[in-house]
Amino acid sequence: MRLAIATLIVLFLFSCEEKTEIEINSVEITPVFIDSLSIRAIQPLDENRVWFAADKGKVGLIDGDTPKLAIIKYGDSLLHFRSIATTKEAVFVLSIANPAVLYKIGFNGTEATNIEEVYTEKGEKVFYDSMKFWNENEGIAIGDPVEDCMSVIITRDGGNTWQKISCENLPKVEKGEAAFAASNSNIAIFGNNAWVATGGKKSRVMHTADKGKTWEIFDTPIVQGKAMTGIYSIDFWDEKHGIIFGGNWEDKPFNEGNKAITKNGGKTWKLIANGKEPGYRSSVKFVPGTEGQGIVAIGSPGISFSGDGGKNWKQLSKEGFFAIEFVNDSIAFASGNNRISRVIFKK
Repeated sequence: MRLAIATLIVLFLFSCEEKTEIEINSVEITPVFIDSLSIRAIQPLDENRVWFAADKGKVGLIDGDTPKLAIIKYGDSLLHFRSIATTKEAVFVLSIANPAVLYKIGFNGTEATNIEEVYTEKGEKVFYDSMKFWNENEGIAIGDPVEDCMSVIITRDGGNTWQKISCENLPKVEKGEAAFAASNSNIAIFGNNAWVATGGKKSRVMHTADKGKTWEIFDTPIVQGKAMTGIYSIDFWDEKHGIIFGGNWEDKPFNEGNKAITKNGGKTWKLIANGKEPGYRSSVKFVPGTEGQGIVAIGSPGISFSGDGGKNWKQLSKEGFFAIEFVNDSIAFASGNNRISRVIFKK
């Protein structure tokens, strides 16, 4: 009996121990693609290959030192892309404004094989922000409201067809509430869940636990009330623990009410490092394999890192980017104005 009690006490003490702080002290940034583009949507395949979608109709695969590029036109117009997602056999890119056009690009592992238009939406208010897939068959894309709800389109057949969810089945937005197409990261996916971050006059988190069939919405303490305030990026490392990051794009050094975490799946959010650096950032990601301790936030003011779950931060670089996507726990790709770079994080 005494042995059993002692064992329970030891287990309890170990369970209460704080997680080990992750150490990253520097970054090595190497450009892998340079062009006169605004690149806000990237999707790595491995350490040497990354897909991107940009403005001026340009989409491509950077394969080592070789860029494989295409220019997509809709009629006589060059489309501007800020959303990208991949499955094993295809790449999907979605344009931002009227008309919103979603393309499926066949991919055999080395080359693009074909391209087809799988969804089109026209309207003065149409503006799509980001896209993610739960699995090989089911995916979601998010856009600004055209009625009194966010625009949400879903595929259940591998991206061949997409259907828009009726506002009757979605939370109502408030006046001036929309989303930011800053880094293809205002959607987070884990398991059957998806979380969608809004911003502007109101900044909240929408949540579905059943791949878009039903929805709820939660308030956040993130700065809001102006057109360019709110959540710019969201990420989850499991179904309970997540982070939101943003701020005021018009006052980038402002660091109050711009970052928060949840431990209950998004129902409630608590500000972290409030009034401390960093300020505005457009993309936030948990570092893979760090149990939510390692976090990188990236934006035009630079690259910031926390090794203790967001309590404390340090700036690793003043080089500005829009978006970041990890390949593993030390290598990522980042995109910004005129370039995509490989970023290596070092202890």
